[in-house]
Amino acid sequence: MNDPNNGHVRTPDTTKPEHHESYKKKRLHIKTLLSEPLRSGSQILSLPVVDVLPQLTQALAEKKRALLQAPPGAGKTTLVPLALLHQPWLADKKIIMLEPRRLAARASAVHMASLLDEMPGQTVGYQVRMERCMGPHTRIEIITEGILTRKIQGDPGLEDTALVIFDEFHERHIHGDIGLALALESAEVLNPDLRLLIMSATMDMDALSHLMDDAPIILSEGRSWPVTTHYLPPLSRSVRNQSSSFQGGGHAEDKAREILPACLKAIQKGLAEEHGDILVFLPGAAQIRAMEKMLDSLVEQSESLDIHPLFGNLSPKDQAAAIAPSREGRRKIVLATPIAETSLTIQGVTVVIDSGLANVPKFSPGRGLTRLETLPVSRASADQRRGRAGRTAPGVCYRLWDTHVHQGLIPFNRSEILSADLTPLVLELAQWGVNEPGELKWLDPPPESAVEPARDLLRQLEALDERNRITDHGRRLLKGGTHPRLAHMVIRAKELGHGFMGCCLAAMAEERDFLLPSQGSGNPYQPPDPDITLRLEILNHLMKGEKKSYGREISLKRAKAILEQARHLAKRFSIKQNPMETTMAGKLLAMAWPNRIAKKRRPEGRSYLMASGSGAFFRFANTVSNHEYIVAVHLNGHPKNASIFLAAPYDRGDLEEDFQEKGIEKKEEVAWDEKAQAVHAMIRTCYGGIIVKETRLPDPDPMAVQAAMIQGISLSGLSILPWNKKLLQFRYRVIFLKNHARNDPTFSGLPDLSDSGLTKTLDIWLAPFLTGIHTAAGLKRVDLTAAVKALFTWDQAQRVEAHAPTHITVPSGSRIPLQYADDNGPLTSPVLAVRLQEMLGLMKTPAIAKGKIPLTLHLLSPAGRPVQITQDLENFWRNTYKEVKKDLMGRYPKHFWPENPATATPTNRAKPRKK
Repeated sequence: MNDPNNGHVRTPDTTKPEHHESYKKKRLHIKTLLSEPLRSGSQILSLPVVDVLPQLTQALAEKKRALLQAPPGAGKTTLVPLALLHQPWLADKKIIMLEPRRLAARASAVHMASLLDEMPGQTVGYQVRMERCMGPHTRIEIITEGILTRKIQGDPGLEDTALVIFDEFHERHIHGDIGLALALESAEVLNPDLRLLIMSATMDMDALSHLMDDAPIILSEGRSWPVTTHYLPPLSRSVRNQSSSFQGGGHAEDKAREILPACLKAIQKGLAEEHGDILVFLPGAAQIRAMEKMLDSLVEQSESLDIHPLFGNLSPKDQAAAIAPSREGRRKIVLATPIAETSLTIQGVTVVIDSGLANVPKFSPGRGLTRLETLPVSRASADQRRGRAGRTAPGVCYRLWDTHVHQGLIPFNRSEILSADLTPLVLELAQWGVNEPGELKWLDPPPESAVEPARDLLRQLEALDERNRITDHGRRLLKGGTHPRLAHMVIRAKELGHGFMGCCLAAMAEERDFLLPSQGSGNPYQPPDPDITLRLEILNHLMKGEKKSYGREISLKRAKAILEQARHLAKRFSIKQNPMETTMAGKLLAMAWPNRIAKKRRPEGRSYLMASGSGAFFRFANTVSNHEYIVAVHLNGHPKNASIFLAAPYDRGDLEEDFQEKGIEKKEEVAWDEKAQAVHAMIRTCYGGIIVKETRLPDPDPMAVQAAMIQGISLSGLSILPWNKKLLQFRYRVIFLKNHARNDPTFSGLPDLSDSGLTKTLDIWLAPFLTGIHTAAGLKRVDLTAAVKALFTWDQAQRVEAHAPTHITVPSGSRIPLQYADDNGPLTSPVLAVRLQEMLGLMKTPAIAKGKIPLTLHLLSPAGRPVQITQDLENFWRNTYKEVKKDLMGRYPKHFWPENPATATPTNRAKPRKK
């Protein structure tokens, strides 16, 4: 079996005094005490969890599954593994305990070893990333979650293990969920004697019990000192409106930045009114560094105040300093990420200040981007944080939000598996022999919307075959202990002779940047240049031991940590350290991020289109932004158009060479060009959403040209077609009849000549008339009248002529045209505009459409101006005509204005002809 723990091994020194016989006897005495959990007189045995140890041991002995819920300070992390060390079912096998965080794994191992008067690496050992402290006699292994997955994959039955403990499971990291799913199947299929224990302070225990075949739930009341809670919402308007910001509204950067002044005021209040050390919870390392600067003046004013940051990327030494007791006569302020929520007891803390925020990784499957989003914590996390103030004495908690907002927080932490990049999980499952995640037991099943994109990427990386089974290359990727895309890059880089540079690129992709922001003139904050090749040059110099000025501020500590991580990765892949050819960076990174190869949108701009189809841009000009092609590594912001923080130049020739067989496609594209108002026929060489190059297609398919013309007409609207007045009149007549068809079959079967009707059927009525036409200007040659009339049968055309006539003959004998539309479109009632005298003698309003629709009469003066609009001609003659007559006689005295219009002779002249 391959050793999954290929890291730094520290073997216990058995020559030290603590290994003498007297120490062994003392160790045996403590073990005896632990085997009798109710015995009094021991500080260890006064921990609250001792009271439930009999229930726990019985549950594990009989049911082989158990859930332990115990609040912070109950002693579950420290005491439970030691208390179970002599259970008969353990025999000579091991206990594995998972801790979600490296700091907690290391600290709990050190503390447990000290209780046995031993050094870590003897009975109790630990393993975290790049650090392993275990010996041949280690019985309790405390490891971080991802290492369990490697152990089970290497030994599916966990033959040397009797118990796996999942500590602080409420944090819901994805590796914890994977580990539990694999451990459950291992226990059910391969190792029926394997026992499983889940421990948490805050968790939905009923759901977990159901998942684990109704495992017993054991509750420990715990022991904590009273903690007084104060709610101190920030004063600024944007943060004071926490009812929106605590539900995910607004920008993450705004929330995190605006909370800092409120934190500072709470710290000042805690220093002035309370005793003891202060623990401040902030979203991430950036806010911690900003808070440190804001506290500089307080440190200068007080000679007894120490500030300690606490986050995952700190060195073990700095982490140990943060959790150690303060020196006599001094107070400390610990600025921590959520790393301090669980497992750790920070000595001397009696004041907790909770920003109520946490940086949570959010993955967009459709875009392939993971970004940190600042979100409100759950109520369970808030309670965990509050409990830190009451671990060793009465305490105080300042919550920087309103009381009503607290009631709106979600009850428990959302599982990372629901929003994370599932590429590593899918590859692990394929190695396990599972194609569908539903074959295993999950508290929260991996969403299919994230599983399928992960499969797509793994197939692109050649880690899965077409049936989603793991390949030999996929198995090699898993040995790297890093993301599959990074392991793929390292392996391919090794094949090209640039293996160590691949390791450095992988380390830089995972760790914090060692180039620091600088102060620019007129700009208080200037982000570091995003060009990754600059960083490789610096690492090259560091490898050679050269001391020089790099022309920019760097964190030497971070740079050396990245080099150390690269060497660790190189060891896993049997790669030798050698100088790096930095111009190859883009070529190697494209192997890891094929979907983030990007092409500049415009030569003069800083905006790019990525192969994934999403956008990316540089906020300022830099050494990489003048390149046409790049590979974007670190992005943040809106997934559709993210800011680029780390990238490398890439060559188009490399793109065509690297992805010639997989990815590069040649497409014949015939489409409407809106700007040119013409059909463009091109041969396009594409990589994903990027057009690498295009050439003219000399002889496009006529049907494709026809379809593109139809598309262009649909986009431009029917007004682009060569309509004449007569044809438009015909359209409106048909539309009039269709609008008044009701249930009359005479009209309902007529073709639909409305804009929407004609647009939907362009391919039916117009396409046959578009032969040889490929521009908007060419549409003038289309016989549009023939195209439209071809929709009608002879009978339908006759119905239109009969029931929606173009003209109507009035009593004077004149043939007057009807108006079926105005500037606003079709009319509901056609208009007959006629001189009043031509309608004399007619009492009934003329009607069309089988006599169902009366015309709207515009009765005109001799000068052609409307004097009356009516649809009731008889009423006009009887009631209104007399008043109109008075006015018209005065203005047109020579014209004929009869007293009785009903019997008068109509005329189209000034006066009727004499008989």
